[in-house]
Amino acid sequence: MKHLISLHDLSVEEIESTLKLAEKLKKQLKEGVSHQLLKGKTLGMIFTKSSTRTRVSFEVGLYQLGGYPLFLSSNDIQLGRGESIYDTAQVLSRYIDGIMIRTFAHSDVEELAKYGNIPVINGLTDLMHPCQILADLLTVYEHKGTLKGLKLAYIGDGNNVANSLLHGCAKVGMDIAVASPKGYQCDSKIVSEAQEDAKVSGSNIILTEDPLEAIKDADVVYTDTWISMGQEEEKQERIKIFMPYQVNKELFSKAHQDAIFLHCLPAYRGYEVTEDVIDSPQSVIFDEAENRMHVQKAIMVLLMGNR
Repeated sequence: MKHLISLHDLSVEEIESTLKLAEKLKKQLKEGVSHQLLKGKTLGMIFTKSSTRTRVSFEVGLYQLGGYPLFLSSNDIQLGRGESIYDTAQVLSRYIDGIMIRTFAHSDVEELAKYGNIPVINGLTDLMHPCQILADLLTVYEHKGTLKGLKLAYIGDGNNVANSLLHGCAKVGMDIAVASPKGYQCDSKIVSEAQEDAKVSGSNIILTEDPLEAIKDADVVYTDTWISMGQEEEKQERIKIFMPYQVNKELFSKAHQDAIFLHCLPAYRGYEVTEDVIDSPQSVIFDEAENRMHVQKAIMVLLMGNR
């Protein structure tokens, strides 16, 4: 594993080893066992999209590993303001040991990885969110004891989270059903990639416009905001289109009785999910949020530890 750009790029073994290491590091942290595996290492964290969870989890996680997190906002560097990605990648490769970037264009992440000489981690793009989905898989495993054979239902916008869920579930053998309104479905190329992986793992992929079809017999129910960063002008139109896709108590009851609820956060109660679902005992959203840090620690160790 040289970079983390897309879960489709990883083997099943690489995903499993990442989750096992995350589980080990989480256990050690709870037991007070020091694990400064990245002592002296520096991660440059480029943010052109702001985030609570991504910044805090990477910063705190790398600190726990003994490294130094260097926050770089769009106001701090010249990337996208005159300096080419090639030059930025070459220069940063001389200073630091890895790059995490959270940005709009997926091509920016790919080019940083192509032109630099250090590992690049996709902290989020408009197309994918691989770190989030690895944390989701760890959370499901903790609560269900397995991944293969389970069914995850994603209800809502076919966005970056849904795209990476297709990749992740198909890789590990989880069935996935995605219900999105027409015109808001997942990226067609990613669907094709997931279908290829599903043939190998044995998972089933269902793409539908019907939330009831998607959620039937689901072990995990997942949703995300309907209005992502940069879509604020579409807010009223999106609310009207997506309201039939709200995960409320009635819809959630169609899943398995012991189904768990996931949301990558931030959540907007009363829109994509109602309070009686997100605040219910079946909601594990804060376990999920915590696991972002543990998974990302594992990613950093696997990518930067041998440099």
